[in-house]
Amino acid sequence: MSGMFGKRSQTDPATPASKPSEGPAAAPSAASGSAPQPQADAAASEPRQPAARLAVEPPLPARPGSPPRPVANGPAVRRSENFYDVKSTVFAALIDTIDLSQLARLDTESAREEIRDIVNDIIALKNIVMSIAEQEDLLEDICNDILGLGPLEPLLARDDIADIMVNGAHRTYIEVAGKVQQTNVRFRDNGQLMNICQRIVSQIGRRVDESSPICDARLPDGSRVNVIAPPLSIDGPTLTIRKFKRDKLTLDQFVKFGTITPEGGTILQIIARSRCNVLISGGTGSGKTTLLNCLTRYIENDERIITCEDAAELQLQQPHVVRLETRPPNIEGEGEITMRDLVRNCLRMRPERIIVGEVRGPEAFDLLQAMNTGHDGSMGTLHANSPREALSRLESMITMGGFTLPSKTIREMIANSIDVIIQASRLRDGSRRITHITEVIGMEGEVIITQDVMLYEMAGEDANGRIIGRHRSTGIGRPRFWERARYYNEEQRLATALDDSNREELAGSVA
Repeated sequence: MSGMFGKRSQTDPATPASKPSEGPAAAPSAASGSAPQPQADAAASEPRQPAARLAVEPPLPARPGSPPRPVANGPAVRRSENFYDVKSTVFAALIDTIDLSQLARLDTESAREEIRDIVNDIIALKNIVMSIAEQEDLLEDICNDILGLGPLEPLLARDDIADIMVNGAHRTYIEVAGKVQQTNVRFRDNGQLMNICQRIVSQIGRRVDESSPICDARLPDGSRVNVIAPPLSIDGPTLTIRKFKRDKLTLDQFVKFGTITPEGGTILQIIARSRCNVLISGGTGSGKTTLLNCLTRYIENDERIITCEDAAELQLQQPHVVRLETRPPNIEGEGEITMRDLVRNCLRMRPERIIVGEVRGPEAFDLLQAMNTGHDGSMGTLHANSPREALSRLESMITMGGFTLPSKTIREMIANSIDVIIQASRLRDGSRRITHITEVIGMEGEVIITQDVMLYEMAGEDANGRIIGRHRSTGIGRPRFWERARYYNEEQRLATALDDSNREELAGSVA
């Protein structure tokens, strides 16, 4: 073993030679760069238990031909209370033994190896009886507790999970394939869960505690995090993570999954390349941000793009991108930077496109003004259940911002600013579909006129409860953004996509 851990005695790693000078509080609270940030939580203060109580019943041997053991912390894994008792005691012994300041200087892999070696020594010297599988689970759990996000690490490693929802220390849910299911993932107590929440939010310079119990943050991979802590959350800290896939979705994959037709995907590409002002509308979890990420792939590399978000999660691939993020007020209630502040400021930064992660307040007015003053190709998302409702919500947000403008003036501004509304929906079977590609035509009297280019129609469901439906063209031969497409030499592709859509629609009608 390495001699770097000065707290470990030569005879018994579980019994330090002298009282350690650094306790759990010495562990840094947030990761910085690539260096691991060890963290000791409530386990370090738990009383040791006699060795006689630490024996864990070995599991029955696997039957020949039985399936492989499920992934740790997956829904099928069941752990006894005795396992968590053993983990708490080994963790406490490890904290007494290990030198956290030295550990923080190692890279993640080296730190994991050092921790594993010491934990193996502690298990051997305390005569803890564990199967190889249980010992591997214990080692992995302890490494995750010190270097990562504890019980969340196995869930974050799975790319098939879209959302992780932690309702207190002992109840965790995940969304897989559009369906929510409970897992057996649990935290030792609410203190450990709160510790992990603080570690997440501190990475971006924010805090969550009794004085500031609500916080939005993000993980290094861009996954969106929301934390609400006691006293607002009665049953313990509540943590919600909207995960980003490692492999970013593209419009081609949308086509493969049936979210949109190939012709519809081509139309969306042309809309993005032709610098149409786009509003993506949809409910919670409908895939608005993912679709926005997909559309930004078709922005030219020589354009200057400025993004404004509450928690930065957009992942643009272009080289010339400036990312702005709001800031909540400090403990004195000062220093808040709102979305409107960001949108107004980015107009002075010579943007070619402005992308707002989510429009939810008076910043709608500034975004519409930007779209009207030469920043073509700007995009944003908002919560609404249909394109018409999206327009109404825009008007409501502007009115709520204190602007004393006549309704007709606001609607004229909306009609002159927005070119296309794309509606994303999550259906009851968990699948996601682009249900409308709708363009804004203009005003007729005091009413905003829209026309649908493509719609999704549900026809029923199959024997497995999956929604059956199809995308259909509305027969539009020349949409209003045709001239934009021509200006960017995309009219031929647009004509082909529309013709193919109309041809499929006619074939479907005959059938």
